[in-house]
Amino acid sequence: MLKASLILSLLGSILFIARPNLKEWTGNDSLQKVQAALGEPLPPHYLVPTDDQVRIGKELVLEGRTIGPDGQRTNFISKYYACTSCHNIEQEDPDLRVSDPEARLPYVKAKGLPFLQGSTFKGIVNRKSWYNDDYVKKYGDEKIERAHNDLREAIQLCAVECSQGRPMEDWEIEAVLAYYWSLEYTLDDLGLTAEDLAQLNQKQQNEAQHPALREWLRSFYNTKSPAHFFDAPPDKEQGYEGLIGRPAIGRDLYELSCLHCHQAGGVSHYVLDNSELSFRHLQRMIPKDSHFSLYQIIAYGTYAIPGHRPYMPHYPEERMNQQQVEDLRAYIEQMAQ
Repeated sequence: MLKASLILSLLGSILFIARPNLKEWTGNDSLQKVQAALGEPLPPHYLVPTDDQVRIGKELVLEGRTIGPDGQRTNFISKYYACTSCHNIEQEDPDLRVSDPEARLPYVKAKGLPFLQGSTFKGIVNRKSWYNDDYVKKYGDEKIERAHNDLREAIQLCAVECSQGRPMEDWEIEAVLAYYWSLEYTLDDLGLTAEDLAQLNQKQQNEAQHPALREWLRSFYNTKSPAHFFDAPPDKEQGYEGLIGRPAIGRDLYELSCLHCHQAGGVSHYVLDNSELSFRHLQRMIPKDSHFSLYQIIAYGTYAIPGHRPYMPHYPEERMNQQQVEDLRAYIEQMAQ
């Protein structure tokens, strides 16, 4: 009986090893590949990118134009901005589960990245929704309904509305999407430990565990980029009540956020630098009901108007919070002395 039992056990092991999709995952494997093997349906924006598509998509994202199928250089998607005016292409949160601007600022500073209004393209294909929460207040129900659950529509909305550019051709959207897929999360990006990987590889052997494993993997990152708007303080002279600015943090914000667009040669015609003139101007505008007030521009941004289509996007609280606005004010006031 013991011998027969041993033989059956060995046969079972051989049959198990021969089963498909029981690859032993490593940190280099893509999240989408693992989730698909665990039974996750492919998202509507899924595609298998070609190297050429990725190259073209990268050019469109970084430079705003490329060589089209006709061999001619395309027009810029936007005359005013590139995608990276507002978005990074690298991981920008130390913990992918939390959108925390306080933790993000030192993290991007250490990586040499700017601190921007828009969420990073890293892992964008692994999210479940886009233009979340309060963005419906800015763009309206109809536009958000199209873009919220459709990454292709989100790309188009960003081109036409956010960058005040032209509608993108289908092949351009597919190329940008291909580039995004080259930025998808790997298991290493999620921060899985050796023990986590061992648990994944052991539990995947039981098909009944697959739904729980899919949810477990999603617990390592935020499946949406939250976006909640906030108002300017009722009294701009007083600022946000109870918050004391930290000039050292404000300096990082000024250099990594403000100067990203407003330095000489940047995308904005409103040029700032590290001169006393810039700081005194910014200080003078703080209490005013003007988009030159940091309280006004950070909370509300500006809107495209006839004759001046480029505009400044505002910061949701998950991208810059009220404490950081006070930090920026404290630095400006310090430098204006």
